[in-house]
Amino acid sequence: MDKSEIIRRIQAFAPVETSEKWDCSGWCVETAKNEIKRIMLALTVTEDVIAQAKNKNCDMIISHHPLFYVPLDWKHSDIYCAHTNLDRAYGGTTDVLIRNLDLKAAQTQDFLRYVDTDISLKDMLVKLKTISPNLRYINNKNITHLKRIAFCAGSGSEFIQEAYENDADALVTGDLKFHTALESPIAIFDIGHFESEILVLPVFENLINGDTEVVYANEKSPFCYE
Repeated sequence: MDKSEIIRRIQAFAPVETSEKWDCSGWCVETAKNEIKRIMLALTVTEDVIAQAKNKNCDMIISHHPLFYVPLDWKHSDIYCAHTNLDRAYGGTTDVLIRNLDLKAAQTQDFLRYVDTDISLKDMLVKLKTISPNLRYINNKNITHLKRIAFCAGSGSEFIQEAYENDADALVTGDLKFHTALESPIAIFDIGHFESEILVLPVFENLINGDTEVVYANEKSPFCYE
């Protein structure tokens, strides 16, 4: 498959110009090759993922998270990422999370998605544990029933106040910090950064649509639980 066609499809779905100014979405590494025979999909490009791509003879890595460090001698494959543009895209990171919970977003507002529902907090915990068995949550106001839930895959605790001002009873996200949790006016479900975003990788596979071989990187959350 021609490399330019792969990128055209990704950018049609998640235009790179919709990325945040600080973001590094787009080409991380671009080689001179044009024909791509095998692609590795990954949430995060680590040294281990790079080694996996090399061992599996992948011509290209497509990831969600940007690459923060590129080995100077790396010439083996192209590396392309779609980060905050994929978060913003309709059908992107947060929408996939909501769909996997068998819910439907009623409203979109920048990075946040809102689900209008009628569910007990306990039942919502059961739903969330199907994708994140080790989730944690805070409930400072002792909320027992949820009418509106905000969602932000990845790290979205900065949107707590916005969710509250838009009448959400709860926010589903990852990477919740201690002091942020103490002050939250709504319930917060921290399902983990990895768990909330790994679900998006099939979106890339669907865009490729069988026109070249796709393999998934072997990845897991860096956190250990007992």
